[in-house]
Amino acid sequence: MTMRRKHTKKEEEEEEEEEECEEEITACSMVASEVQIEGGQYCFFVFVLLLVRSLPSAAGSMSSQAVKLRADDNYVVMDNGILEVYFSKKGGFITAIQYNGVDNLLEVLNEADDRGYWDIVWNEADSTGTTGIYERVMGTSYEVIVQNDEKLEISFTKTWDRSSMEEKQSPLNIDIRYVMLRNSSGLYCYSIFEHRKEWPAFNVPQIRMVFKLRKDKFNYMAIADNKQRLMALPDDRLPTRGRTLVPPEAVLLVDPIEPQFKGEVDDKYQYSSNNKDIKVHGWISSKSETNPAMGFWVIIPTNEFQSGGPLKQNLTSHVGPISLAMFLSSHYAGEDVVMRVQRNESWKKVFGPIFVYLNTSSENQLQPSLWNDAKDQMSKQVQSWPYDFPASGDFHKSHQRGSVYGTLKVQDRFISDHHILAEGAYIGLAPPGEPGSWQTECKGYQFWTQTNKRGFFSINNIHSGNYNLYAWIPGFIGDYCNNVVLTIKPGSKVNVGEIVYEPPRNGPTLWEIGIPDRSAAEFYVPDPNPNYINTLYLNHPDRFRQHGLWERYADLYPNEDLIYTVGHSDYRKHWFFAHVTRKRDDGTYHGTTWQIKFKLHNVQKNGTYKLRLALAAVNFSELQVRVNNPKEDPPMFTSGLIGKDNAIARHGIHGLYRLYNIDLSSHLLVKDDNIIYLTQTIANGPFQGIMYDYIRLEGPPSHK
Repeated sequence: MTMRRKHTKKEEEEEEEEEECEEEITACSMVASEVQIEGGQYCFFVFVLLLVRSLPSAAGSMSSQAVKLRADDNYVVMDNGILEVYFSKKGGFITAIQYNGVDNLLEVLNEADDRGYWDIVWNEADSTGTTGIYERVMGTSYEVIVQNDEKLEISFTKTWDRSSMEEKQSPLNIDIRYVMLRNSSGLYCYSIFEHRKEWPAFNVPQIRMVFKLRKDKFNYMAIADNKQRLMALPDDRLPTRGRTLVPPEAVLLVDPIEPQFKGEVDDKYQYSSNNKDIKVHGWISSKSETNPAMGFWVIIPTNEFQSGGPLKQNLTSHVGPISLAMFLSSHYAGEDVVMRVQRNESWKKVFGPIFVYLNTSSENQLQPSLWNDAKDQMSKQVQSWPYDFPASGDFHKSHQRGSVYGTLKVQDRFISDHHILAEGAYIGLAPPGEPGSWQTECKGYQFWTQTNKRGFFSINNIHSGNYNLYAWIPGFIGDYCNNVVLTIKPGSKVNVGEIVYEPPRNGPTLWEIGIPDRSAAEFYVPDPNPNYINTLYLNHPDRFRQHGLWERYADLYPNEDLIYTVGHSDYRKHWFFAHVTRKRDDGTYHGTTWQIKFKLHNVQKNGTYKLRLALAAVNFSELQVRVNNPKEDPPMFTSGLIGKDNAIARHGIHGLYRLYNIDLSSHLLVKDDNIIYLTQTIANGPFQGIMYDYIRLEGPPSHK
């Protein structure tokens, strides 16, 4: 009996393409017969019609050229007929990207090692803070990993040894890989970082990849459907044209080269976004007589290799023009997310691949055309994850991964006698830890999804390894964490069944302020000072991205602090988005005390009430709580010094989530009028403060 060989995926795709081609030719034949095209004219007609049908509306040019590699003593060049990418043989820096007739999309005015590169900020193990030694990763060894007509993968490696300590190099082996595929309008970039257990301990606040584009070509930035605009030049930030504000990343454009930007504030942190939302961002060049418009896009198909989970905020693109791929950073979280690798600890992690995508358009509406095409490409990359082409054995292919599925419900007897379907919950796998530890986890991988209307979830393509299952649910406080370590093996499909989260709850809700969603966005965000405007965020959902909003508190409350009256005040109008310090006329800063006034129709004797304080962000603050006695010393509750999020200064509406559950003895409360005093005591500058997520007062379990 003759056995029929099973076709490979590639052969099946080729057969499908052949069938599609035959269908196209048949269609062409019908058109040709209708217009009476015969002989040699027919063959030419078919060729032209097929060519026109194959052209993408806003994509890079197609090419049938095999992927080629050229190398000399100084440079390595990857070329697939659509683009050519030049690397310095010493260092592995991307020095040039040739595309669409342009000799280099990267900034030619910069040094060769300052155009496209990986970098790391690190420090010795006993250091504190989020700064350190800046190291641009320099590969000292070059190797061709794969070379054929369809794919080219090259490697630049940095190898650490004891002599590297004198050169202030991080104790890491770093293997930087670049992959170019046939007929692909872009470049894949990934790296493998490794620390061996016999090497010194050290800290890492930041790992990223940087692309610096030509300022004479790229002037339009797009990071989301509603975050797109023409951008100023980097020259406009120089002292001769701009005035540095506080913090120094913000610059007021006083005399920009393009007058339309005069009076605006430019700050890279205004364009930050959550990891889960950073899928594609980049730049569009202006169209000229000699060149159509081009797009340069950084596509991040998954955030599984980024630190801090889906809500961690990171930089995207900003004035330069610069585009970033942030893998590890302390932004919006502070020292809590600095990676600390210990002596005798082995650690290895793959960052990426990310995809640098190039496209072009000659359409009149070039910006929507290029952006929409970039989003389509992003969707294709997401659907293709995990990629099957990276040659490194450290990158897990689909057959090396597993999945977890189940249903999440909520039990809160003061809301419902039945389980509540956890619709829209964020649920994911991260290395084992305490509830909420995924926020600061930065050594391993994380895999997240959201539940559907029935609370069902399926988490796919999970690296082999050990994990806890974590969740948080909009509308409910606190964090879920299972108490069983899940071991994921290649091909495994783990059914966790029905899991139930019981959010913190002691008694019925007497009153509440805000929405438990880990953000302060629902509170009152004031209009910005007209002298510090970013026009993108005027009448925008992210209006909190405007510069200097912290100063508006003193404008609105020059002498007295905020007073919120339950039952009368509206948190959307009367609860300032950040509990900040107040600057006095003498230039000094002072702590502030907010009041929550409320009535109790009766007080249950010998009962315990519960105050829930969910915080969306904190920066170098101490929160003190007093009840009905503003001078109580010591206060009935203090958080102590907490937080290094710096979300206020960096225009973020959240940082790290914290939840405090405070017992209030009934003897502290009185019938009718009560006041809770919230004091932020530390006041060394403008950026100490707290963003509240949600506040709730619960009565005793039997309260009526």
